[in-house]
Amino acid sequence: MPKKSLLQNSPFTAYNDIFASTVDNPSGDNIMNILLDELHPPSNHPFQVKCDEAMERLVNNIKENGVLVPGIVRTRTKGGYELISGNRRKMACELAELPTMPVIIREMDDSSAIIAMVDCNLAQRDTLLFSERAFAYKAKMQALSHKGIKDEKQSVEILIEQTGESRSQIFRLLKLTELVVDLLNKVDSKQLAFNPAVALSHLSIPEQKAVASAMENYGVRPSLSQASKLKKLNTCSSSFICRVSYYHRGSFYCT
Repeated sequence: MPKKSLLQNSPFTAYNDIFASTVDNPSGDNIMNILLDELHPPSNHPFQVKCDEAMERLVNNIKENGVLVPGIVRTRTKGGYELISGNRRKMACELAELPTMPVIIREMDDSSAIIAMVDCNLAQRDTLLFSERAFAYKAKMQALSHKGIKDEKQSVEILIEQTGESRSQIFRLLKLTELVVDLLNKVDSKQLAFNPAVALSHLSIPEQKAVASAMENYGVRPSLSQASKLKKLNTCSSSFICRVSYYHRGSFYCT
């Protein structure tokens, strides 16, 4: 008997139900053109919206064909709408100098909105930064907990099934959310490799800031063995003090 998908038991609307074909529009939702000024990003949006080559292609496509797939929004208590899906399309509309964007209005609670936002971006974006994946996975796990899935193992299994990531990789990505911003930015910009970054996430905030400062001041980066040594010293000594020095070969020195 084939294994039953965990996603079938999830207590939230599935991705295909939320973002199903807008051409056939089987759910009967009305597509409305909303002023761009009334569309606001989610407060905890972990995905970056950048003016890069992909955005340029999207702008040109919208100029030629319009917005083919409507965004998904929910009403805000402060007025206007929260743009659950379509933040890149909104920026493209702004760059294309369009006043409005087509959207479908859905009523969702906070947890359902977070799950929908994460699922949409994971499904539609070809590439994601380490930080985007890390905070997206964390946000979805927290939202699943609020929706009744308290068992971390089950929420991780849902992510494994959805993303194809291994269990260990998901937990390593989650550790990145414990990095200070300066180190996390270096991971995204490839100034700091992923595995050393995971090891450094075990350091205290002051210790992480000391490493980030040394990287910035001296132009060096810790290897996995060096980062692992810092992690080991941190966990083995309550009086751990990290001092980073630059040598002619460019290395980290801990005392």
